[in-house]
Amino acid sequence: VVANTFAFAESRGGALRRVAFEAVSAARALADASGGGEVHAMLVGAPGIASLAGELGKYGADMVIVVEHAGLANANVEALAATAAARIKAGGYRAAIFSASAQGRDLAPRVAAQLGVSMAADVTAFELAGDALVVKHPAYAGKVIATLKLTGSPAIVTLRPGARAAVEAVREARVESAQPTSDPGASKLVVKEMIVGGGTKLDIGDAPVIVSGGRGLKSAENFKLVEDLAAAFGVHGGEASAGSRLIGCGGGRDARSDRRWLAAAQRSDRADGAAGLAGAVRRARHLRCDPAHRRHAQLAHDRRDQQGQGSADLQGCRLRDRW
Repeated sequence: VVANTFAFAESRGGALRRVAFEAVSAARALADASGGGEVHAMLVGAPGIASLAGELGKYGADMVIVVEHAGLANANVEALAATAAARIKAGGYRAAIFSASAQGRDLAPRVAAQLGVSMAADVTAFELAGDALVVKHPAYAGKVIATLKLTGSPAIVTLRPGARAAVEAVREARVESAQPTSDPGASKLVVKEMIVGGGTKLDIGDAPVIVSGGRGLKSAENFKLVEDLAAAFGVHGGEASAGSRLIGCGGGRDARSDRRWLAAAQRSDRADGAAGLAGAVRRARHLRCDPAHRRHAQLAHDRRDQQGQGSADLQGCRLRDRW
């Protein structure tokens, strides 16, 4: 008997996110590789979310499990985890695909813990090898690519946003209604409100190109240069639209509203596994810090292994202070 594949379809504000289509498309590819099993996508939200089920069929979902409840309008991770875990256990799925988004990183480990199975996070590629699921996972800020072999069933995987394009594989998805396994109103963690910032700007997770500016621009007036570069990428028409997102760093324009520290512009369609928006954000966490902390500034011999053998590159000079 060919096992089916589970996919969790994220939504926000009553609309499906791009990562939902990526997760369903990845599940479709995995199901096809395993011999043609079905893809069952779970769609959770407030009453009325069922109207979006047909969109998931375009990307390969054979069945959409719709869970509607007023208490699920915002991210209720406790109720989501219990409901998803119960369905995965009852369905006998070979694998379950989540997105490595903010919600997915919170949800998938809870599901794996409740099921007592293994999980691979932030995966950029996967393939079946016999009865095992082999995945690629960037580590150390993309400096190495780890290969993980998941032999248990079901295997829980979170897919890095943008690592795999959503490919249409049209199905006439049937819809199954379900109820939350646990009462959303009884959750200890309650999200009262979700405030989505940015106005007309692209979500940082959906922008194919990120253009950043920092202290090198000297003043807020000079951010016009970065804006011009972002505008040069533009927003193109069509369903597979592309766009750019401008991020301010180092106290310059938009630094407070975005609350991001980015150090590079990355394209999501690069061939290497460490590329992509999520990779840029992860690398930024490392690039934002100097090798040495302020307390080492007077010690010219400190961190010699990072500055060459025997001594610092600049004898008698202070190491640059951390931002």
